[in-house]
Amino acid sequence: MSGSTAGAAHVEDWLQRRGGWLREFRRDLHAHPELSWREQRTTNTVVETLTAHGLHPRRLSTTGLVCDLGPDSGERIALRADMDALPIHEATGLDFQSSNPGVSHACGHDAHTTILTGTALALAELDAAGKLPVGVRLIFQPAEEVMPGGALSAVRDRVMDGVSRIYALHCDPRIEVGRIGVRAGAITSAADHVEVILHSPGGHTSRPHLTSDLIYGMGAVITGLPGVLSRRVDPRSGTIMVWGAANGGSAPNAIPQIGALHGTVRTGEHHIWETLEPLVREVVGELLAPLRIKHEVNYTRGVPPVINEKRAASVLAQAARDVSADGVTDTPQSGGGEDFSWYLEEAPGAMARLGVWSGEGRQYDLHQPDFVLDERALEMGVKVLTNVVFHSAE
Repeated sequence: MSGSTAGAAHVEDWLQRRGGWLREFRRDLHAHPELSWREQRTTNTVVETLTAHGLHPRRLSTTGLVCDLGPDSGERIALRADMDALPIHEATGLDFQSSNPGVSHACGHDAHTTILTGTALALAELDAAGKLPVGVRLIFQPAEEVMPGGALSAVRDRVMDGVSRIYALHCDPRIEVGRIGVRAGAITSAADHVEVILHSPGGHTSRPHLTSDLIYGMGAVITGLPGVLSRRVDPRSGTIMVWGAANGGSAPNAIPQIGALHGTVRTGEHHIWETLEPLVREVVGELLAPLRIKHEVNYTRGVPPVINEKRAASVLAQAARDVSADGVTDTPQSGGGEDFSWYLEEAPGAMARLGVWSGEGRQYDLHQPDFVLDERALEMGVKVLTNVVFHSAE
């Protein structure tokens, strides 16, 4: 029996024994969601679980933890899960829905944490028997939902030291449970925040020529910046600028003194991401110069795109095919950002999309108050990550 076959057989046996526990663990996390950088209970729960099974987790400097298994020498791969919830009030009606008002696991991070914890316990049994073919590092990171992401803090805590490749799964309600979406190359996009603050002396709307028409200037930036970017950046890069908030003024006959715009700019190309901040600043300045409007651009760089290495994507695909012959499906590049990309600045790796749709009825979306997932995806995730360990040694 090959190593990967033996690993797959072991995880099947483990899930027969512990599948019920896996679901209960996830439901407990789901009922107690915690916002970014506040994942104290979640961290404690995982630390206590791993410690009770003979592992030796180490807390990160903020929240979150890291834990090593397997041989101390030779190759070491990393498996990553994020732990934080969103500031969204849950409206699922589940028996185990959030007990923390205004906070919920509307992105599936409770499932990610559960899957990695289950994988850890399954691998711990093999490690105790000396059967892990490579070293494994488990990374439970905080604060994926805020920019520039808790992955940067984890990297500063040296979680990538000695890691040759890193892997992760992320829930996808567009894919049926039992399958994962895999692609080589970019699978997410870079995502930055843009804030433009505009200043004017203010004045009467009957005399705009005597002042700086701030609202008109806001409109020029609202329409002009996305339009100019679409002409200055290669459209094949998937670069897009979208405003999410515009605030200024209170009276119909008064030109206000201050206004603010907030939005995001995204791109699918790493080299273009590097050029966007100076370009945005240049374009905003040129749009407002004829209107004599003073302004500030506060540009917050978020995350680069997740660019899956070809070999790592192949390992994830084979790990899923070991579970089911049709366990892999194609997946498009997303416009969303994901801080897993920071780990890929340190070592190659890949992220796959884990199907959580039941196959019947509505396909929920992430970041919605009524997002639900099919819990059979938990077992699929554990199988895939366990198989990844064994295929990494081939």
